[in-house]
This record gives sequence, C-alpha cells and structure tokens, in this order.
Amino acid sequence: MKKCHLAVDIGASSGRLMAGWLEETATSGSVMKLEEIYRFTNGMIKKNNQLIWDMDHLYSSIIAGIKESVNKGFKAVSLGIDTWAVDFVLLDEDDNLLTDAVAYRDSRTDGVMEEVFKTVSKEDIYERTGIQFQPFNTLYQLVALKQSNPAVLHKAASFLMIPDYLNYLLTGVKTNEYTNATSTQFVNVQSNKWDEELLEKLDIPTDMFHDIQLPGTILGALRPEVAEEVGTQLDVVLPATHDTGSAVVAVPENKETIYLSSGTWSLLGIETTEPIASEKALSYNFTNEGGMDYRYRFLKNIMGLWMIQEVRRLMDDRYSFAEYVTLAQEAKEFSSVVDVNDNRFLNPDNMIEEVKAYCKETQQPVPETPGEIARTIFLSLAKSYSKTIKEIEQLKHVTYDQINIIGGGTKNELLNELLAEESGKTVVTGPVEATAIGNIVVQMIVEEDLKDLKEARDVIRQSFDIKDYRPKGE
Repeated sequence: MKKCHLAVDIGASSGRLMAGWLEETATSGSVMKLEEIYRFTNGMIKKNNQLIWDMDHLYSSIIAGIKESVNKGFKAVSLGIDTWAVDFVLLDEDDNLLTDAVAYRDSRTDGVMEEVFKTVSKEDIYERTGIQFQPFNTLYQLVALKQSNPAVLHKAASFLMIPDYLNYLLTGVKTNEYTNATSTQFVNVQSNKWDEELLEKLDIPTDMFHDIQLPGTILGALRPEVAEEVGTQLDVVLPATHDTGSAVVAVPENKETIYLSSGTWSLLGIETTEPIASEKALSYNFTNEGGMDYRYRFLKNIMGLWMIQEVRRLMDDRYSFAEYVTLAQEAKEFSSVVDVNDNRFLNPDNMIEEVKAYCKETQQPVPETPGEIARTIFLSLAKSYSKTIKEIEQLKHVTYDQINIIGGGTKNELLNELLAEESGKTVVTGPVEATAIGNIVVQMIVEEDLKDLKEARDVIRQSFDIKDYRPKGE
C-alpha cells in the first residue's frame, strides 16, 4: 500500500479528498505527487427559511472518501480538513447540535453589523481584531442569533466552526483552529486569543469557546467506531483549516510577494510577521487573518469568480468556464466595468441582471451577449485586483514586481493577462491545487517528511507547473 497524507478540501460548491506523497527523482530531488481520490457535491440548501450547509452529507462524504482511499491501495498516515471560513455550529452540554450550519450568504445578518457599531465602534473592533468588515463575519452571525433566539445561544456549551465540527465527528476532540478562528472577527490580533471583552460587550457567552490550536497540531486518532467503518486508522492533523490559509501555505515563493488566491472568492494580499491594523488599513478594509506559525495574511476579500459561476448557473450550464473565457476574448472591444465588491453582487436574485443594471445606472454600455457579460466580470476583477495591489504598496511603502496567483482561477488565462496589463507586473500562476497542497504539506511537516515551510515551498515550486504572464512590451 502506498503511504500518503489525505487532504479533505471542501468549497462552497464541491469537496474532494486528495492523496499526497513525496517521490524521489534523479534530477529534481523530492517532488510532491497528488491524486484525487473522491469528489462530492456541496451547496447551500433551504431549511426553516434559512440557507444552511448539509453537515450530514459532508461528513458521510468524508467517510466515503477515506474508504475509497483504502480501496485504491493507499495507506494514509494522516488526514487534514480545510473549508471556507466564518460559519459554525453550536453544541449543547451533551454534544447535541443546537443549530444548523447557517451559510454566510443567508440574509440573517442583514443590517446587523451597523447595529453592532452602536455598541462597539468600528475603530475599536478593528484595533482589537485587525479583521476586515464583512456583513457575514461570525461576530455578526452570533449577534443575529442572539437577537432571534437568545435561549439557544445561552444553552451552547461548544462553538465549533465547520472544520472543527467535522474533526470532532472523526476524533471526538473539540478544539478551535487558529486560522479559521481569526476569521470570526473576535480573536484579539495581539494576544491571538478570543477577545472575551469584545464578546461581553455584545452579551455573547464566552464559555462555549475552546482553546485555539495552531496548524500542525495532531488532534488524535479516529474514533474506534470510525476507524472500523473506514477500514483504517490514521492521525487527524490540523492544517490551516481556513482554505485560504492552506492555499497561501502553497505559494511557491519564499520572499515576500503579492499573492492572489483565486476561486469563488479572490483573496489578495501579502504574508507578514506583524499585523497591519492602522487607520489607513481600516479605511481600505484590509484584514489580518491568522496564518502558519502566527504569521498574518494581510489581505482583502474581493468578490471573485462567484460572479461567473452564477452567470453559468443562470444560463443552465450552457457554456463551460473555459468557453466563457473564449467568449470574453472574442468580445475584446467591450470595456464596461462594475464594482465587484458592491454588496449587490454578494447574493443577488439574478447576477446577469445585476451586472446589466449596474452598467445602466453608471451610464456605461450594457453587456448583452454571454461574452460581453463575461468580459465585464473579468475586466472588473482585474481592475479591482490592481487597485488593491496599489493600496498594499502604499501601506507597506514597497513596490512589488510580481503577483503569484494560486488556485483554480489560475486556469483563466484571459484574467491573468488582464491583470498583468492592469498592474504592469509579472503574473506567476500555479499551483492550481494550492489549497489541497498546502493542507498536505502541513501534515508532511508534522510527520517530518518535510523540515519546514521553506523546504515545503521549494518542493512545491519544483513539483508543479508554474507559468508567467508579462505586460505587453516586456
């Protein structure tokens, strides 16, 4: 059986279980190999007039994936789970679910952030946490729950974010992982612990939170009944359970660089050893999310490829994502631009009509064809990325010469070219499977297959396809 590490990587629309291992080569030394073992669907479902995640489906899919790894002849020594951020469940003192895993795109937080500012100022929250203001942050979800059902909140004995809960189901161990915890907007950016004073100001109980554990922590073995069901035993290890945290681990660069994790969301920023929580950073709405070894991911959330995903869905999947790129290339004369960070694009009834309405309201040509709509989205994203890079350079008093794009969005060659043109910088793309790779290399460091993050990034660079895009004329 082939020794490997398993990454469970779950996004908003799908999840997969990936196996990763190292092989020695005659010319390049150690290289990392990946194989997709199992893929499953994910998505928000409606229940009790709320958008929720189906946690039973996600857990059963993980179990099925581990079984499939055994069937395929893999001997996994460890497993790590990463997902999106901010969403959670609450358990009572008997470890029964008190809440569904309500999705961040649900409307329950509408207007809540502004209500919170009446009790605790925006400036105070940012100084304490260094986290950007998004209406769906966990802080506002908990306040919304307190407003709608305070009894449930006060019964809660455990607060577990999505990967924390899945880890608990596998191992019986309850903990809160650092990179995902910071996305809540109530971890103190200086102490890296829960900011109980902030929570108390908002009348949120603090005794339901667990100790925060860093990536690289071994949670423990599978519960005996789980091991028996899947046919193997392994260690469950905490990677960066926030998928962006895992993706940034896989940036194949050891010097400070601009990175763009490109997928449903676009996360653009730099990795730092100290938080940047200045008034200017607040005015630009940058965040200081936790990374490996108490590093900080100083970045901004940008709407991302969610917009084209919605367009594709509304057109009944008539075109593939690659075909939308081709159609957009053919519509090269079209140049209307929307503000991709406008909340109107977060979860509109109809993304196509919303894009058209924005263009009409701003007196720009209205996109009509699929190609024009796609080009509007891609050009708007590239301009938003370029603007964000300039803001980082102003805040850091540094000029960067390249941008590293990681994740599924690296396959969008038009967007890569547009970003090179808009920014005037070299765009380096890859690896595509950054999140799973970052998840796996943390496990490899824990198991001493790799020495440290520097070695891991060197191995990633020589293991996967990396491509450059340069501005025209260079």
